[in-house]
Amino acid sequence: MKNKQIKIFSIVGTAALLSACASLQPTALTNNEIATTTQADRIVAQQDVEPLTGDLSLEEAIARAIKYNSERRLRTMEEAVASGTFEASRYDMLPQLVAAAGYRERSNDLLTLQKDLSTGETIGGETISSSRRATTTDLSLSWSLLDFGQSYYAARQNADRVLIAAERRRKTLHLLTQDVQTAFWRTASAQKLSSVLRQTITDAEAALQDAQVIEQEGLRSPLEPLRYQRQLLENLRLLEAIEQELSTARVELAALVNLPLMQDFRVVEPSAQLNSIWLDTPADEMEAHALLQNADLRESMYNARIAQLETRRALLKLFPGISFNYGHKTSNDDFLINQSWNEAGVQISFNLLGLLAAPAQMQLADAGIALADQKRVTTQLAVLSQLHIARLLYRNATHQFDRANTIANVDSRIAEHVNNQAHAAKLGRQERVAQQTAAILSLLRRYQALSNAQAAASRLQATLGLEPNLEDSANLSLAELSDKVGQSLETWASGELPPVPRFDTTELQ
Repeated sequence: MKNKQIKIFSIVGTAALLSACASLQPTALTNNEIATTTQADRIVAQQDVEPLTGDLSLEEAIARAIKYNSERRLRTMEEAVASGTFEASRYDMLPQLVAAAGYRERSNDLLTLQKDLSTGETIGGETISSSRRATTTDLSLSWSLLDFGQSYYAARQNADRVLIAAERRRKTLHLLTQDVQTAFWRTASAQKLSSVLRQTITDAEAALQDAQVIEQEGLRSPLEPLRYQRQLLENLRLLEAIEQELSTARVELAALVNLPLMQDFRVVEPSAQLNSIWLDTPADEMEAHALLQNADLRESMYNARIAQLETRRALLKLFPGISFNYGHKTSNDDFLINQSWNEAGVQISFNLLGLLAAPAQMQLADAGIALADQKRVTTQLAVLSQLHIARLLYRNATHQFDRANTIANVDSRIAEHVNNQAHAAKLGRQERVAQQTAAILSLLRRYQALSNAQAAASRLQATLGLEPNLEDSANLSLAELSDKVGQSLETWASGELPPVPRFDTTELQ
């Protein structure tokens, strides 16, 4: 009866499993699920973000980006995952301690017969050598020398991956600082030009309507009002293009510092003074800093170390595997005289056919080392090229800013005189609009040149591997982090570089 029940349960379980597998179908997300997930993600993105209550300074913008930017948070989490993977891999070197327990049951007795080998006749009758049901326990300790070696080198590789994640986080910080500075100065220019830009567009549109009325009334030669309208339309096109270019700056900055995209805020424009102190630093000293601190070059060096360790892991596969095991076992089988015993053993194994793949594995490992070394060399040359290009770009951007600043000052004074003459009715609206447009365009080019100069400076600093001192930044408040960023900006503006260790190269020659 019991055997019949077991069969019935087995059939029913198998049928249920097969029907469940057959009923699996692709399930698309519903609109409610998507809306709920996106709403939850938005709440998480704004979680613990300190609201902006006043004007936004450059130091606070960079500090907010460091503390709240989603890309920065992602890199920090990746570093935490890499660190967790390394910590977990360290335990793979420990022996395996396995505890097992089991229960077995037979539908009939395990009967055996004994046969005389010489005569072929059965000796005695049927005998029972095992109980129908029994419970067993097993506590075994095993350790493989080959697995230990593989786990050891894997843990060292994971340790280097933790350092790679840290370098990628540094690189994200460099790029984030550069993007924030660029967006900040674009926002500052939009804030500076928005009112005068809108007023000039309004004046130009009013002047265009007057010109169209003059053309319709035929008070002047038809060609003169058309030329007048053509000039006004060209000025309007320039003004609207400027307005469109600056309209996205605030949203870009808000996205970088993780502020609500619809929030209206103002920025505090810092001093725009630029100096050439970075250009006065010797190029060889800057090269030494870049080779020591650049995040990309450090990452390539860690990758080269991982490739070297991979070669050692490949070598281990050529050795035989030696394993040790020791266990304590119990069973309540009534036919066992000793129901509790200890068991120990040593096993050695070797894959003979693995020798065929050994040359290919070694060649692959050596090729991986050569590839990593070549990437390191290529990265070093790229870093040096980036350094000199960034240095030249900063020099050119500084020169362009000085020139654009001078032109903006001249156009501003001209616009002031034109406005005075327009108020005295000595000049028409067309001349006033034209000169105001020229002044706005010059001021925009000044801010663009300033933004390019700041971006070039940030690129140079990123190539040099310079960054704010952010030790224990997770525990710093936004105000404290802003102070640290401000100190770093002052240090960068002064052109101060940390000392570079000098190496004795006579042994290398």
